[in-house]
Amino acid sequence: MELMHSKNKKQKDAGTSTQKYVNVEEVKNDLVVLKNKSLRAIFLVSSINFDLKSADEQEAIIGGYQNFINSLDFPIQIMISSRRLNIEPYLELLEKKRKTQTNELLRLQISEYSNFIKDLTEVSQIMTKQFYLVVPFFPVENLENGFLDRIMNFFNPKQQVEETIEIFETYKNQLWQRVDQISAGLTSLGVRATVLNTEELIELLYSSYNPSVYSNSTIKDLDAMDFE
Repeated sequence: MELMHSKNKKQKDAGTSTQKYVNVEEVKNDLVVLKNKSLRAIFLVSSINFDLKSADEQEAIIGGYQNFINSLDFPIQIMISSRRLNIEPYLELLEKKRKTQTNELLRLQISEYSNFIKDLTEVSQIMTKQFYLVVPFFPVENLENGFLDRIMNFFNPKQQVEETIEIFETYKNQLWQRVDQISAGLTSLGVRATVLNTEELIELLYSSYNPSVYSNSTIKDLDAMDFE
């Protein structure tokens, strides 16, 4: 019994010690709130096959990207997530289609195609990439609040909560102004982008901190998030 208690305590302590290195305080309102109270909005961004563009198109893309970067007066982060593609769900779908197909020739073609895809993925490790753009907002401390104001807030917690909510809404609105600017800039480049909602942010963070769980990406995941 003592051994089990000791084991559970070690697991709990390990989880607590790990959380100390996670800089995220909470995820809400389609935003990530860090422990220093700064905010993050995250875009899922489509890619452009630059090599297939003509020389003029490539030059236009580079010029547009340069103008986009120069128009920003705040930092951004670009993150690339690479995962090995898991083809099993797609093969299962093909097998269901084959079984329900009444045309014998089509059944044979589906079977041959399924075998081809399976052999191809076994020979070569196909990777999927997803591109993210992180938009930050760093709140500036209100230097006008002196010692007396902090004492008053201590004895009036309701007012403090109301002010905290109001301040969060102010910071959030300022961040969304940046989000709108980023969205317009990416659209002008011919790049599609969508802001991750709260559920998608949690999934992204969980997969980032637990790579062994999300080491593979299934084919159905590629269309899980719609671009608008």
